[in-house]
Amino acid sequence: MKRVTDDAFHSFLEPGQWVRHPDHPEWGDGQVQSAISHRVTVNFLHMGKVVLDARVVTLVVI
Repeated sequence: MKRVTDDAFHSFLEPGQWVRHPDHPEWGDGQVQSAISHRVTVNFLHMGKVVLDARVVTLVVI
C-alpha cells in the first residue's frame, strides 16, 4: 500500500492569480504570491500577507 504524504498534495493555484477567501470577504481580493505543496501565500488587500493551508480552505479564483 502506498503511503500518502504532504508532498502528494498539489494546489492548482499559481503565483499572480487573484483570489478571495470564502469565509473572510472582508479581507478583499488577494493575489497569490506562492503555492508550494499545500501552503499558499496570498497578499490580501485589507488583511495583508497570509499563509493558508489549501487542504483546509478552498480559495475562490476571480
